[in-house]
Amino acid sequence: MKKIRVGILFGGKSAEHEVSLQSAKNIIEAIDKTKYEISLIGIDKQGRWHAEDSSRFLLNAANPKLIKLNSSGQGVAIVPGKETHPLVSSSAQNQLDPVDVIFPVLHGPFGEDGTVQGMLKLAGIPFVGASVLGSAVGMDKDVMKRLLRDAGIPVAKFITVSRTQRPGVSFAYLREQLGLPFFVKPANLGSSVGVGKIKSESDFGAASDTAFQFDHKVLYEEAITGREIEVSVLGNENPIASIPGEIIPKHEFYSYDAKYIDETGAKLEVPARLSETEVQRFQAMALQAFRTLEGEGMARVDFFFTAKNEIVVNELNTIPGFTRISMYPRLWEASGISYSELIHRLITLALDREQRDRQLKISHEF
Repeated sequence: MKKIRVGILFGGKSAEHEVSLQSAKNIIEAIDKTKYEISLIGIDKQGRWHAEDSSRFLLNAANPKLIKLNSSGQGVAIVPGKETHPLVSSSAQNQLDPVDVIFPVLHGPFGEDGTVQGMLKLAGIPFVGASVLGSAVGMDKDVMKRLLRDAGIPVAKFITVSRTQRPGVSFAYLREQLGLPFFVKPANLGSSVGVGKIKSESDFGAASDTAFQFDHKVLYEEAITGREIEVSVLGNENPIASIPGEIIPKHEFYSYDAKYIDETGAKLEVPARLSETEVQRFQAMALQAFRTLEGEGMARVDFFFTAKNEIVVNELNTIPGFTRISMYPRLWEASGISYSELIHRLITLALDREQRDRQLKISHEF
């Protein structure tokens, strides 16, 4: 039986570039080589696409602090409308092998936010994960939280501030609305990049400056005291939810370093210590959030669980981390789906969606 050729698209022009490299490395190692052939497409920090050699596509691969894309000299371009072979070599050195499906392992802007997804749809290439709308609203925390709130799903109280509005928003006003402490976050970023915890007025300016370095709008958000619970979701029209896991940070909050660099920065408790009723509540709310935000393929839904047994949705990640210490694959392994099988199911879901979409009419003629 002919193997399916999967293009692993990773790296990206984002502050989460290094996270993507780690995720791609783990997927490449775990993918079932009896079913799939892989083509590696690395995107450097300048946004250039490269056809990569699987034997030497990373530098310092074992060190998450120093990991780096080893950019090849062979550029890649997408030619929309070229149905048989939309991926071509932009440097004309070699003809690229056609791919059957793309697995985007891109985190943050220019990869998780609908930009790449729109380009792949224009080119007619099936891809893993949420489509354009689901990716866009899953990336923008402001829009995400408004949609969740309107659907009756509990979220933390938040105030969105654009760069132009910033001079008129004071620490005193935010303290009055949100209490102390509160958080500041770039609206369009993940992996806790640019996130700051504000305990006093002396923290306010510097933490806000950092957040605004990454986006033109930021969220100021009340601090929810509670356990940090996460649930993985898998599927298209009929998604399923994993058992919940719990993040127990050893840092002040679940920071970038705790997620990807410091292996002792947080304890991941899988499964979480919850009653069966509580497990069902988390799973039901994860699926509700997934559907509300037009999720497809995969997502990780992050919650707070308060002492009053209140469940609050923090956010939904449409391309969750796939590193060896990431929650998304760990929760599925604990739920009975191995890392390799999870990758297989995600690719199958992408191809199934492509077949479904091909049934839609593109003309009003009958």
